[in-house]
Amino acid sequence: MKFLAITLIVHAPDPRTGVLPSTTARFQEVVAGAVLAEELGFDGFGVGERHERPFISSSPPVVLSHIAALTSRIRLFTAVTTLSLLDPVRAFEDYATLDQLSGGRLELIVGKGNGAAQAQLFHVTAADQWDRNRESYELFRRLWREEKVTWSGRFRPPLEEAEAWPRPLQPEIRIWHGSATSEASVDLAARYGDPLFSANVTNPVEPYAALVRYYRERWVAYGHDPADILVGAGSAGYYGAPRSQDAVARYRPIFEARLAALRRMGQEPVFPTLEDALERSSILVGSPQQIIEKVHWYHERLGHEVMHLHADADGLTAAEHRETMELFQSAIAPVLRREIPSRPLPAPPTLPADARLAGARLADVHSADVRPADAG
Repeated sequence: MKFLAITLIVHAPDPRTGVLPSTTARFQEVVAGAVLAEELGFDGFGVGERHERPFISSSPPVVLSHIAALTSRIRLFTAVTTLSLLDPVRAFEDYATLDQLSGGRLELIVGKGNGAAQAQLFHVTAADQWDRNRESYELFRRLWREEKVTWSGRFRPPLEEAEAWPRPLQPEIRIWHGSATSEASVDLAARYGDPLFSANVTNPVEPYAALVRYYRERWVAYGHDPADILVGAGSAGYYGAPRSQDAVARYRPIFEARLAALRRMGQEPVFPTLEDALERSSILVGSPQQIIEKVHWYHERLGHEVMHLHADADGLTAAEHRETMELFQSAIAPVLRREIPSRPLPAPPTLPADARLAGARLADVHSADVRPADAG
């Protein structure tokens, strides 16, 4: 199994202290989380895209570009890119640029997005969002693969032998389709032979498992080899500790603060107590062995090879967050990697010789012993 750490960059008061960090501090936390994820050996780091409160994740290519400059190995994911809202030409330009800057470490998870604010900001309605998502995706994938594109559709002006620059470093990019509740995104993924990433966060496992089954059926119906199916899945929260009692006790105030926030927004939680969430949701709270067993239980229903954890401290101190993430990588991930086989993530392409030389020079600059001017 492979593991991603993701963030939707929620900007809300700390459930432990009640203090709202500045926007700048919140972005710095995200970047630090990505650097930590690479240090600890996570396979990927993902940044979501939302366009309403309490999220400040409206520009994932900018955030991921900054992370790319501070990391060197970890794969960079979007979670998700809301193609129903974006001009696919502009999205291609942004992500092709990010692919170049990251050394070919980019993977996209695409979807229609959700939230009432995006309809007001982008004039996308429930009636047309799926058609926009499909059309934008189909043009985006052509732009990635073809240097000149002739195309026409419903929602943007046509293209005639159009060129979009820069060209990406990866001539082929793996594009996942994020799915929460709709068969439309599942069918689109199956049609093009793309992997599926199930949200697997808000509800019990049954509706997500039904969508994965539908994906497998449509995959075969479109004539693809069942052996090539690739599924990822989310989790609703994580806190591991050597003793399950300690994990539950520490996570309870975080969970209850989350419930209170949902109710303030007028949403009734699907899982009204932590005990209910531990029993019926994908939340991973407990001892390493308990978490391993729960991931196996979900894997039996979803067949996923890739799983995400939330990258944010989410009410933990920085030291507590590091400690529990280290526990995951030392006591949980090795077992799941061994017991649930997974295919490797794509390796970054070999950089051109001049790019390797430029990178070496930049590394020399960063490692130089720069002393104050008055140090003699």
